[in-house]
Amino acid sequence: MNRLADKVALITGGAAGLGREIVKCFLKEGARVIVTDINTKLGSQLAESTGCEFICQDVTNEDEWLVIIKIIESRYGKLDILINNAGIEGPMSKATSSPETTSLQDWKRVQSVNVEGVFIGCRAAIPAMRRSGGGSIINISSIAALLPTPEHVAYGVSKAAVRHLTTSIAMHCATDGSKIRCNSIHPGTILTPMLERVIIEKSQERGISDKQMLTELKAEIPQGEFQLPEDIAAAALFLASDESKHITGLKMVVDGGNTLST
Repeated sequence: MNRLADKVALITGGAAGLGREIVKCFLKEGARVIVTDINTKLGSQLAESTGCEFICQDVTNEDEWLVIIKIIESRYGKLDILINNAGIEGPMSKATSSPETTSLQDWKRVQSVNVEGVFIGCRAAIPAMRRSGGGSIINISSIAALLPTPEHVAYGVSKAAVRHLTTSIAMHCATDGSKIRCNSIHPGTILTPMLERVIIEKSQERGISDKQMLTELKAEIPQGEFQLPEDIAAAALFLASDESKHITGLKMVVDGGNTLST
């Protein structure tokens, strides 16, 4: 308990799914948490039930990032932790998301949120963290960054870009004396609302039941079970805490062994 005592954390896309679980974990460990999301209904409900602060944010908007950082420093005096969790999956059927079928519009939309949103967030947070004496940036990537994704190419490329961005920021901050760490987490197969949408789309495309699709996905995991949102929250907690003060540029894979053969 209290592994994040006196720390101020900003978590994007925190109203549901993985972000919501990270929010609950960080609050339990003593952090003061600011949650942003485009879903104002879920975000407001989370704030009311947990005591975190919610601010509506489009992570692709540069001006909104500057305003939010200013609000956090004004109200809390500093920023210690940034979790770049906001992301979208984009089209996931072969008919609309292969290298031949992905539209430029869909490609740009996925990159805008998943890559540019993370870049703008890091860029906005680094000066604030430097003023705070250091901090931890955690970018939520995916095992899709580590494997070929021919049936959802835009998503896979976006998550690979997040990984590369993470290492570049880690090196930049490690060598400029700012004491800011930057690491990426790569979740495997987790039953979040995002994955549920993908399962529905892919099962319909293949003409199989959602249950059969789930069975096939589970069979691909060497440990034989899906990961839980709590598993990702635990990984984020470690990287956000002082226990990982000398860890930067890390690729933390939480996938039950799914990528062991790569």
